[in-house]
Amino acid sequence: MFDQPFVRPSLIQRIDPRFRMACAGAFALCVSLLHSLPACGLGLALGVMLLAAAKPPLRPLCQRLGAINIFVLFLWCVTPLTTPGTPLAQWGFFVVSEQGVHLALLVSIKSNAIACAFLALVASMNAPTAGHALERLHCPPKLVFLFLFTARYVHVIAQEWRTLLVAARLRGFRSRTNMHTYRTLASLLGLLLVRSYERSLRVREAMLLRGFSGHFRSVSSFRAHAGDYFFALGLLLCMASIIAVECLGVPNV
Repeated sequence: MFDQPFVRPSLIQRIDPRFRMACAGAFALCVSLLHSLPACGLGLALGVMLLAAAKPPLRPLCQRLGAINIFVLFLWCVTPLTTPGTPLAQWGFFVVSEQGVHLALLVSIKSNAIACAFLALVASMNAPTAGHALERLHCPPKLVFLFLFTARYVHVIAQEWRTLLVAARLRGFRSRTNMHTYRTLASLLGLLLVRSYERSLRVREAMLLRGFSGHFRSVSSFRAHAGDYFFALGLLLCMASIIAVECLGVPNV
């Protein structure tokens, strides 16, 4: 989620990270509770508008939305066939229900709407900024620590795994479906855990030597401006309109 390609100058970048993080959470909560297609469609439209304002790069955007919709595609393969309800079509033992199609469509719209909003509001900030924003929003300190260290060292651990795989291939290892492959991969995972633990000890000692007292200090401070409040108010009004459409019970289309 927190990738450098999405951190680029845009209208969204001018908004205070605390407001963006809070608005993203409120939007996800609002959209996830919807049940009508018109309201979900409005949520998707709002997410697309936020994404357009963030000016994301096209290729990374397609990759991340593609990964989400591949999972959604599996739901389309299962949900219409397993949800009981009014039959729409039937092929032998396979019955496609109207309620199943409706549920799969809701999940598709909701997941894409929330993904667009988070890519626009949250992915457009780097990990330290997001961690600082979470801390200022009074999130649990341990959760913030876990997030920051995960964002910092997941790439380091991934590089360590690639190094172990290259070393194994140089020694003639080839991945196959046999016990030798399973034992080798288990040994590599064990080595990765040991090296990760040893690295964590070195990182802790380095932090203590630099005077770490259990609290991260940021060199930058957040300052809210009038535009931040207008942005949050406008987004809240849009979400209130979506909830109003949901409560009015507009017929599904």
